[in-house]
Amino acid sequence: MARVVNQVRTLRFLAGEMTQAELGEKIGLTRQTIAAIEQGKYSPSLEAAFRIAQVFGKPLEEVFSWEA
Repeated sequence: MARVVNQVRTLRFLAGEMTQAELGEKIGLTRQTIAAIEQGKYSPSLEAAFRIAQVFGKPLEEVFSWEA
């Protein structure tokens, strides 16, 4: 089954172990939403995906990818 995969947890760890709550605060989402995104239970909106990538200074395709 195809799905969106992400590197959010890894990027948070590399960014000084940023918490889910800290990331959520930076982009206007809840900690619970960040957790669901990391676990692949929820795909963020395009706007949220771009905001997450911007926080880490990465292109969108380095944070999110499509796994067939």
